[in-house]
Amino acid sequence: MGRRGASARRVRAGIPQGPGADGGVEVKVASVAEIGGSLLDAVETVIVGKRPVLERVLWAVLGDGHLLIEDVPGLAKTLIAKSFAAGLGLSFRRIQFTPDLLPADITGTYVFDRKTGEFVLRRGPVFTNVLLADEINRAPPKTQSALLEAMQERQATLEGETFRLDRPFFVIATQNPIEHEGTYPLPEAQVDRFLLKIDVGYPTREQEIEILQRRRNRRSDDAPIEPVTTPDDVRSLQAVLEDVHVDPAVEGYMVDVATATRAHSQVEIGASPRGSLALLKVSRARAALAGRDFVTPDDVKAVAQPALAHRLILKPDPWIRGVRTSSVISDILAQVPVPKVP
Repeated sequence: MGRRGASARRVRAGIPQGPGADGGVEVKVASVAEIGGSLLDAVETVIVGKRPVLERVLWAVLGDGHLLIEDVPGLAKTLIAKSFAAGLGLSFRRIQFTPDLLPADITGTYVFDRKTGEFVLRRGPVFTNVLLADEINRAPPKTQSALLEAMQERQATLEGETFRLDRPFFVIATQNPIEHEGTYPLPEAQVDRFLLKIDVGYPTREQEIEILQRRRNRRSDDAPIEPVTTPDDVRSLQAVLEDVHVDPAVEGYMVDVATATRAHSQVEIGASPRGSLALLKVSRARAALAGRDFVTPDDVKAVAQPALAHRLILKPDPWIRGVRTSSVISDILAQVPVPKVP
């Protein structure tokens, strides 16, 4: 096995093997930075020059939330999802959303088995650990809503019977911001279910040259990644965030930032308490990846854009003038007093 495989063995060997409260292995806060760093290093063997983007993806994973990636085609959105699934040692399924996609194509359905004379369950792609919803805005709202129950409740209901999804379960959805013909905008209720919304961005000239060089060296389009963790490890990494301390002053700062979005003059609908919870989860994830067992105001500032911007609905006039929710969040962060934490 190659260097990455050896690295994976070293990381797994370093994870304490005592039972955790969630049924997984026990992991300490100090281990999150080491394990997370090894995972990011593994994914960076495939994704060139996008460490900050990959860190945001890992924030969503550790925060046990879903991720929406909005950017133009060809920027490795699908490859990022596949690479993280492989590095985390999780099962992966992909759904290409199209106008004729049906809810049963996502959740599954009962089909008649002629041999037994009975209806048997054929599970859909939602029964996986990492689900890539590619071009999610190309399916009609009825099909998009089929994901709502799975995203929020981690379960799927078929013919009145409820089935629990395996944990961990993440939805990584992509959408193209430049094509609007033949698309259906995501309902606000579904957008709010995503813990983070991010973009990828174009690589620099040097990074794009490296992409070509790596492709030549591999002599193949496939770029395999050795698993760094197991599903049990991922559950334990998520559970350990509960041990990351949040000072009451920092907690109040999170609420003040979320509340300020509701009072901003250019905002029609601000972030709900789900937005405050997103700040809490993602700030803890960022702190743990930095090797800290406490959250600072800088953590809150760093995660505010991807955690809150997609939850805001602007008033028509600012939107027409070119104001965007990201600039509103920046304005709020500049205005809300930052607490002094000892």
